[in-house]
Amino acid sequence: MPSHVVDMLTIGNSFGTPEMRAVWDERNRLQKQLDVEGALARAEAALGIIPAEAADAISGAADAGRLDVEALAAEGARTMHSLNATVSALQRAAGEHGEWVHYGVTTQDVVDTATVLQVREGLDLVQRDALAVARALKALAVEHRDTPMTARTHAVQALPTTFGFKVAVWLDEFVRHLERLAAVRDRVLTGNVNGAVGTYSAFGETGPEVERATLELLGLNVPNISWQSARDRISEYAAVLTLVSGSLGKIAGELTNLMRTEIGETEEPFAAGKIGSTTMPHKRNPALLEGVAALTNPMKHAMGLTFDSMNTVHERDAISWRAEWISLPELHLYLSAQLGTMARVLPGLVVNKDAMARNLHLQGGLLLSEKVMFEVGRVLGKQTAHQVVYDASMTAVETGRPLLDVLREDPRLDGRVSAEAIAEWLDPLQYLGAAGTTVDRVVAAAEQAGI
Repeated sequence: MPSHVVDMLTIGNSFGTPEMRAVWDERNRLQKQLDVEGALARAEAALGIIPAEAADAISGAADAGRLDVEALAAEGARTMHSLNATVSALQRAAGEHGEWVHYGVTTQDVVDTATVLQVREGLDLVQRDALAVARALKALAVEHRDTPMTARTHAVQALPTTFGFKVAVWLDEFVRHLERLAAVRDRVLTGNVNGAVGTYSAFGETGPEVERATLELLGLNVPNISWQSARDRISEYAAVLTLVSGSLGKIAGELTNLMRTEIGETEEPFAAGKIGSTTMPHKRNPALLEGVAALTNPMKHAMGLTFDSMNTVHERDAISWRAEWISLPELHLYLSAQLGTMARVLPGLVVNKDAMARNLHLQGGLLLSEKVMFEVGRVLGKQTAHQVVYDASMTAVETGRPLLDVLREDPRLDGRVSAEAIAEWLDPLQYLGAAGTTVDRVVAAAEQAGI
């Protein structure tokens, strides 16, 4: 039975999608390593380093479906080496030509380059799903461009805004995330085939050409110099994935807070039969949103573990390197679950306009204290107006009276500001600033970016 949550049948889909698990499962990992060995053999044959028949035999035998994984595991435990058993199995499968397997390279060449092949598959899925989330955010921003709601700062009501404006902030983040993912792609999709300490020692002057030819066959970029001891590409990539996760966690947390019974402004999609509690039958919990928010912390820890791999000792060591074997699958799996769930939640999100309208008036006009202050400031001066409205606001808070009533009794305003004017200033729909045009600007930028 699986011992890690990502592989458990009962809860695994909360921690990674089936597609992403297939990218990082053991069979695919082995296949990518065999793909590197096969490409290496073909490149070496093309350069006259090994016989063409050997390259054909090695490439033909490079099929993970023909490997006995349990036998590989037993051999690996015996030899205490992560790749040698795979190389030996490929050698046996290639028959008399097996002597040419893994010719001139080192384990890290194969493992790193194979990992990059897995990263490419994983990144394809991440970019696809991040685009789906961005498009769902764009649709919400457009739909609710003019849906008024309460903005909150420091967890309490601040000023009026629109739900479309709130969503447009998230959309703008995803425009940048998609740019980051595109920008990091070329840097991270770079292979590494340069020998024991990166100097092509086994190939001599033909080494760079062996590397170039091998990586071209695999569709990967060619490095200027070995990156066995330079893990910045991997760490940068991990950081970008974690930034995407951070936004998803923030959005999920915000929507969860807006689902609070006392706020009730949003609700994640509900389907008949969905159960919120084993003991409280009435509960309609933000289960999907909580699942998204819960994965950002593990992402941050995995990113930190990845960053540790930059601390390489000398030209190569396995202490820092092996951290990536743990963190890279986790980063992709957790993010795939977040993206997949959010792409499911956003199109079906329930936006409770009535609750938003109700909450705009919850404080009896206090939400518009800034508007009142600036208008009174035209008469009394800004600083004096601040004191007047502050005094009235504190009285309204402490007595539970409407702000309008308190202001009407203030002698400093007597005969200078009418009750009708104050009532007009206290209309939240008249104090949305440039929210609508800002949403339009973000949506236009998103469309320009292909979202």
